[in-house]
Amino acid sequence: MKKFFQEIKADIKFKSAGAGQKLTESAAEKAPKEKTNQPARQQPRQGPTNEAQMAAAAALARLEQKQPRARGPTSQDLIRNQVRKELPAEASVSGSSQASGTNMVAEPKEEGSTQLAAPGVYFTCPLTGAILRKDQRDTRIKEAILSHFSTDPVAASIMKIHTFNKDRDRVKLGVDTIAKYLDNIHLHPEEEKYRKIKLQNKVFQERINCLEGAHEFFEAIGFQKTLLPVPDQGPEEFYVLSEAALAKPESLERHKEQLLCGEPVRATLIRQRRVFRPSPMASQFDLPPDFFNLTTEEAKREQKLRSEAVERLSMLRTKAMREKEEQREMRKYTYTLLRVRLPDGCLLQGTFYARERVAALYSFVREALQNDWLPFELLASCGQKLSEDENLAFNECGLVPSALLTFSWDMAVLEDIKAAGAKPDSSILKPELLLAIEKLS
Repeated sequence: MKKFFQEIKADIKFKSAGAGQKLTESAAEKAPKEKTNQPARQQPRQGPTNEAQMAAAAALARLEQKQPRARGPTSQDLIRNQVRKELPAEASVSGSSQASGTNMVAEPKEEGSTQLAAPGVYFTCPLTGAILRKDQRDTRIKEAILSHFSTDPVAASIMKIHTFNKDRDRVKLGVDTIAKYLDNIHLHPEEEKYRKIKLQNKVFQERINCLEGAHEFFEAIGFQKTLLPVPDQGPEEFYVLSEAALAKPESLERHKEQLLCGEPVRATLIRQRRVFRPSPMASQFDLPPDFFNLTTEEAKREQKLRSEAVERLSMLRTKAMREKEEQREMRKYTYTLLRVRLPDGCLLQGTFYARERVAALYSFVREALQNDWLPFELLASCGQKLSEDENLAFNECGLVPSALLTFSWDMAVLEDIKAAGAKPDSSILKPELLLAIEKLS
């Protein structure tokens, strides 16, 4: 035990003795070394001699002679920004000095801007042939109908009845009532009571007086407003058929048929057919606001649908409720922009109503083909085959507000093309369309 404690004491003493030393070291080397972390004393730095200063000045002069001096900013971004700042000032100065009718420089497009897939939605007026924008369509149609009164008042009044009144059920009821009046005159020309129509009559007020264009129609076919005495009531206003019109019963019958067969005057949608070169951007559509703008009634309906969506989250929906919701979703868009990828990769583009049938797209494509009699198929992006015979609308197929479809030959036609030695992926469009081909950007 005593030996054990001695060993412990010796070990403690050995560890407390400090760092060891080699036996071969001399006494000078055994002296304690200075700590390395102490800062060394710095000697004051001497400046360059006169000879060194003269040599440096000569070298600097030679270097300045070899290198050209800086000429301002050379970065393209800085130059472009400077030009953008100077262009408006130059345009304002030159605009005041140039006369009207000179060529004007178009404003540059902003960086990152993309070209629209279609400039907008346009229509053709069936009466004047003028090209109309979406926002001026109804106004210009009404102006054309009103101007038609000077040439054919009967036809103009019929167009006004069917076009100006939006409630189709009310229009049909009013037109049928007017036809009944004319039938009574035609069947009973000797009866005087059938040639007079009391304006304050309840049926006339509820069915005819509320229709725009009804009064113009009566006056155009020969009725005249007259005050006639009514027993126990005093004079009241009547429509009375003139003798000249009564002498031509065939004219009344013809006007009645025109009224019954009348249709609303609707502007014709312009397809805006365009052909693009093959492009990887075929499925990208940058549509104009015309495809999405909502009228006041549509905005109110959308707000109502949003409030109803909150209620749908807290309740189970039946099949009828789901179908009704799908119908609402299909009526969300009015127009759609469709592209068809042809065998050679070119793209055929057109504008359609969202409620138009698939057959309209087949007709549109067929009109652009060299051989329009050859059968073909159209496939949606999901691989769904769109049959020309099916009575489906574009919104029912999910092809709104835009879609890319693929042109495919019928299998029998494809075999015939290969057997004839022709290439099935060659151009199939009419030559005039290939001359107007564009680049999709």
